[in-house]
Amino acid sequence: MRNLLPLISSHPGGRSALTCRYRCGDACFHEAPNTSDNAYVGDVIAGAASRRSLLRAGAVMTVAAATGAVALERAPQASAATHHAATADNAAAATADNAAAAAKGRAARGLRFSPVAPNTEDAVVVAEGHDQNVVIRWGDPILRGAPAFDPDRQSAKAQAGQFGYNNDYMAVLDVPGERDHQLLVVNHEYTDEVLMFSGYDPENPTREQAEIGWAAHGLSVVVTAEERGLGRLTAVPRHRLNRRITATTPFEVTGPAAGSELLRTSADPTGKRVLGTLNNCGGGITPWGTVLSGEENFNQYFAGGDAVTDPVTAARLKRYGITGAASERKWERFDDRFDVTKEPNETNRFGWVIEIDPFDPESTPRKLTALGRFKHEAAEPRLTTDGRPVLYMGDDEKFDYFYKFVSSKRMMKGNSRTAREHNRTLLDEGTLYVAKFTGDSPAAEIDGSGRLPRDGEFDGAGEWIPLASGDRSFVPGMTAEEVYVFTRIAADKAGATKMDRPEDVEPSPRTGRVYIALTNNTDRGKAGKAPADEANPRNANKHGQILELTERWNNAGSTRFSWRLFLVCGDPEDPGTYFGGFPKDQVSPISCPDNITFDAYGNLWISTDGNALGSHDGLFGVATGGSRRGEVKQFLTVPTGAETCGPIVQERRVLVAVQHPGEKDGASVEKPASTWPDGPGKLTRPSVISVWRRDGGTIGA
Repeated sequence: MRNLLPLISSHPGGRSALTCRYRCGDACFHEAPNTSDNAYVGDVIAGAASRRSLLRAGAVMTVAAATGAVALERAPQASAATHHAATADNAAAATADNAAAAAKGRAARGLRFSPVAPNTEDAVVVAEGHDQNVVIRWGDPILRGAPAFDPDRQSAKAQAGQFGYNNDYMAVLDVPGERDHQLLVVNHEYTDEVLMFSGYDPENPTREQAEIGWAAHGLSVVVTAEERGLGRLTAVPRHRLNRRITATTPFEVTGPAAGSELLRTSADPTGKRVLGTLNNCGGGITPWGTVLSGEENFNQYFAGGDAVTDPVTAARLKRYGITGAASERKWERFDDRFDVTKEPNETNRFGWVIEIDPFDPESTPRKLTALGRFKHEAAEPRLTTDGRPVLYMGDDEKFDYFYKFVSSKRMMKGNSRTAREHNRTLLDEGTLYVAKFTGDSPAAEIDGSGRLPRDGEFDGAGEWIPLASGDRSFVPGMTAEEVYVFTRIAADKAGATKMDRPEDVEPSPRTGRVYIALTNNTDRGKAGKAPADEANPRNANKHGQILELTERWNNAGSTRFSWRLFLVCGDPEDPGTYFGGFPKDQVSPISCPDNITFDAYGNLWISTDGNALGSHDGLFGVATGGSRRGEVKQFLTVPTGAETCGPIVQERRVLVAVQHPGEKDGASVEKPASTWPDGPGKLTRPSVISVWRRDGGTIGA
């Protein structure tokens, strides 16, 4: 028996203090904004009737319904090689192949590689037999006229034409008519000014530094070229489709809250036009070929919350974590919109899901109010059995909620002008729901240790509680506009279930089951905090879990679901971990799941954020079905201080966004904690990498 891997940080989930400071404004060190007395699963499961039969029925229906009727349909321009494009043929072949592999003791198809051992190397360490290259770095020019990156001569104008900072979610789409070209869309979540500027003074930033920060946020759209026979990708600068979206790009506000008094400011008395997007984290590709991006920890950019005297406004700001005097980056010194005492509604214009058309650089991106306002980690789509789009969304905060939106209109197929105009309206009309989970086991069996209850699984049932639809509110005491703008408060009132930081979410293209990454929650079980429950079964939860949700009749439009925990992460030697029933001595240790995706064989790939097991963060593949279900294998690790983000698993290529390398306590430009990607003497730069098999073969085959 080996010893448990040591912890390397006192910060939640193994993050450095620098990460906590710049990424989320030290959210874990503030009181959780959700102070409602909503029931936790553990409070209501005692005496609940067993729903294991429902779960089994849902599994049967999932297999029966794995057809084109419920598969996610892509517009012609969406890449068949992306992480959203697994086919029914691949799934069927994988099922048969996995059964045969199990008999031979082989890994599931798609996961046949030697796992990378946990390590702390200042490099991207990939599975044996694979090569890698850097596709694009922070500061690389992508627009016409943008200069080459010069760390000593940065400017806001240059940055607005260069690849942004701290790359997170990524989407890949085919470029029509251009063989060997793919369009890469990348979120830029936040900036680490102390790692960007030599001699940076956090208490006295300059206007130029602030404006560079504005330009380094947002999204990059950049065409890439692939080398035939390999997985190597290179960026194509100055391509006609390349684009930058920043913190000052004009956005159109759409949906039922557009024009609301709650969204009006002195600069925008219409409440329909917002400048910029902030803290873009997870996202998704719609079936009609647009890209979605979630605004997450937007609260940290706003100052003056402590000076608000109106009790209603103060309560609303507090529920969204806006309580401090000065912001970390001090942007309020250079633009009044970041000071809530001067522009109290500006905060309400962030925290949305945005939609962009990656094939039209001149189009105006949109903020979609029908999807609600909270710390959006992702927006991942499915279609209902009658063809209406559904989006699943997590609110990344301790003790916050899981949501979905069901459109009221069906998607039109094809790429005609009529279809494009119709599909553009699909996310503006529908019903917003929040999830309530119920467990199957007696409360006494959920003791906070993570040990399985007597029935052998953490599982149960649940319901989708409607919050609003169009101009109709289902929450007593709140108008529909208030529900959309203050969605957290509406979910509090509706009795939603508090979760352990719901981050990324991904419906399986193979089965329709929805997988939710619950990253961690070190406050679970503390005095005055929520105790463990069946959906969140560990107190002081440092390592997180993956929840698997099956909609009733496998219809994404259903208002009922069943669920079970697929993984309870941590060191396999810890009795409080669970790996889908797979033998624990045959899995890679995994901690703090964050971004997730699927390969063409139905395997779930998991990137981690804040590994609390003594190793660097990494990318892991895990089989979701067959006798190898729960077998976790580590594919790569990232450098010192970095987080693994935005994974895309294609047939012959894996793409990963290496976010915030060198982000360690005490690090600065003068004292770097990492020399990746360009070696000693060079500025540490967040980058996107491509990994491929050295022999040009299929990943994991």
